[in-house]
Amino acid sequence: MDPVTAAYVAAGAAGALVAAPVALTAAGFTSAGVAAGSWAASMMSSAAIANGGGVAAGSVVATLQSVGAAGLSGATGAAVGWLASFFG
Repeated sequence: MDPVTAAYVAAGAAGALVAAPVALTAAGFTSAGVAAGSWAASMMSSAAIANGGGVAAGSVVATLQSVGAAGLSGATGAAVGWLASFFG
């Protein structure tokens, strides 16, 4: 990996670590659960209706809520940064 690409990967990972928890909280995925009336609540409602009343474990909604509740680990942020390097 050349130095420029490595810099992009590092910047992407750092940016993801900072931006993702802020974005998830703003969308309504909080440490206290899904915020009422939020985009996350709408998403969770749609997922529950589609799955017969419950949100499937491992689904996008469940994963976003887990990350919103616990925050991102360094490994997850690095993975997001690595993926972002392909789009920049």
